[in-house]
Amino acid sequence: MAKILLVDDAVFMRKVISDTLSKNGYTDLYEAVDGADAVEKYSEINPDLVIMDITMPNMDGLEALKAIRAKNSAANVVMCSAMGQEAMVIDAIQSGARDFIVKPFKPERIMKTVTTILGGA
Repeated sequence: MAKILLVDDAVFMRKVISDTLSKNGYTDLYEAVDGADAVEKYSEINPDLVIMDITMPNMDGLEALKAIRAKNSAANVVMCSAMGQEAMVIDAIQSGARDFIVKPFKPERIMKTVTTILGGA
């Protein structure tokens, strides 16, 4: 079973993603509250996929993405944000993100991205 790390400073957003994933058979889920926490937990659990918000306190998602990719250049990281700004999407993809999801999340968009990257539950 794929290990997935959910990173967002908003508990509600982590719950929305977590509920969507668990309803679709992904139950090995971990959570982090900001970018620094995500980098630390990435090293501990070595997840198959990271779904991470961009705008967070302490260390934002783009900084965390770069730190995670520095540890593992093959890391699967999907960025998400309420701000679907083109420059932010381009920066995330250029920094190594595999995809970008705009909030509010649509369950089918989350699952399409996850199954594309992981190949199904």
